[in-house]
Amino acid sequence: MTKANFRLMIQHDALGGVILVIAAIMAMIVANSSLNGLYQSFLNLPVAVQFGNFEIAKPLLLWINDGLMAIFFFLVGLEVKREIVDGHLSSPEQIMLPAIAAVAGIVFPALCYVWFNMDDPQAIQGWAVPSATDIAFALGIFSLFAKQVPISLKLFLLSVAIFDDIGAIVIIALFYSQDLSTLSLIIAAIGLVGLFALNRCRVKYQAAYILIGVVVWAAVLKSGVHATLAGFALALFIPMKVKNEDGNPMLLNLEHSVQPWVAFAILPIFAFANAGVVLTGISMDDLLHPVTLGVITGLFFGKQIGIFSACWIAIKLGIAKLPEGANWVQLYAVSVLCGIGFTMSLFIGSLAFENADAQYFEQVKLGVLVSSVLAAVLGGWLIKNSQQKVKEISYETRSSVT
Repeated sequence: MTKANFRLMIQHDALGGVILVIAAIMAMIVANSSLNGLYQSFLNLPVAVQFGNFEIAKPLLLWINDGLMAIFFFLVGLEVKREIVDGHLSSPEQIMLPAIAAVAGIVFPALCYVWFNMDDPQAIQGWAVPSATDIAFALGIFSLFAKQVPISLKLFLLSVAIFDDIGAIVIIALFYSQDLSTLSLIIAAIGLVGLFALNRCRVKYQAAYILIGVVVWAAVLKSGVHATLAGFALALFIPMKVKNEDGNPMLLNLEHSVQPWVAFAILPIFAFANAGVVLTGISMDDLLHPVTLGVITGLFFGKQIGIFSACWIAIKLGIAKLPEGANWVQLYAVSVLCGIGFTMSLFIGSLAFENADAQYFEQVKLGVLVSSVLAAVLGGWLIKNSQQKVKEISYETRSSVT
């Protein structure tokens, strides 16, 4: 395999999705084997970093969820800034349909979850779990099955997922932050001012941004606001037009450098650490548990109904247009694929039930896995079937002409 072919394979969305699935399957195999005790002990391994009186001491699982996922949100922030400033989301016409879809795709699943859990004050904390879409997983499944679909459809899915991630960031900031520390927030704010100064002064050294970003991350971690938000905030201050010390546009260079690490290391590690559902002893009672039902109905039904119906109404009213070259079946297929919550849903679930009985998060895992598999299978089948229909219509048209 040549270096060029290997680079193309690495950049292919499908490969990241496949690795993510493999990591989740490995987690489930380990969790349901004699290695489960070792698996749990490994995730609970205490890890501490200390500089003088400043100390961060957390189990390994939280280092993954708070540290590695901050890098994921850093990449999300870079993609969001690039798309809004000089990309697919740079004009109102391009923003309208995915924005409407994303809002509906957050609200409808949340309402489904609340319907099943409104009488449980602890369970209701997980209302945002089914509101998230796993951009890597969804794009991976899309790329596996979509061989001859218009590029506008992929851009629509990517745009919806980006808005969905922005919504998740806002939800985390507003609803899953606690015990705020004023001093830590002041330090984080000073760091953000420093990043703003670097940006305005067109400083070309990437290391300067990263160093201040690490300080901001540590301050946010200690502040009570979830640390992953620091990664997103740092990305917004990375200059897009300034070239780094190597002569490359800084934002694009960082995005291309970080993306393989996120796709092929960070997200699979997160999946392996969080997707270990113990299947032994699972009964119908577990599947019919309000939390599990809320997640499944929210992700699998709420996402597709909310997104597709909102898009249909917006298009029929003339507010937005159907993605160029796409048909209604393909739009519905993408709506179904948005029900793949996986990484983001598990992440929000870990925040929602961080201080609750472990059984709640186990129900979240079960619901997320079931609904994500259902959405992946149905969405993939619909995409593939829609292409076959297009081929048949095209063949019939050519035959009638000749």
